[in-house]
Amino acid sequence: MMALNFQAAKHKKMLMERTKNCTVRLGDVTQLYPEGSVVWITTGKKGEPKHKLYSAYLDKVRVKTMGTLTSNDLGHQNPEINSKEELVADFEKIYKRRILMEDTVTVIYFTEVHDDLDKSPVE
Repeated sequence: MMALNFQAAKHKKMLMERTKNCTVRLGDVTQLYPEGSVVWITTGKKGEPKHKLYSAYLDKVRVKTMGTLTSNDLGHQNPEINSKEELVADFEKIYKRRILMEDTVTVIYFTEVHDDLDKSPVE
């Protein structure tokens, strides 16, 4: 099973509160995360144990540039980020490198997968 891992504590909080249902990843990662896949949503730093929060379905996977991200993308990525410039600043802290508006990103929208609540047999 594939995983979408989140390292930042703020992202773990948003994921647990279900206020985050999108992630923006640097580069074209469509081969790693094809639309329609089911993945684990996990948290944890590189080289440390990961914690599975829930399974999710990848609803929409789109390749864009940082400069073409929409307000919808930003709001679902992190409701606290209000502009592409704020996201660039956040990414520069995370990736420890300069991020340009021309940089390729992949926008991944996901929804939690619930266990079937109605387990009665079909008649």
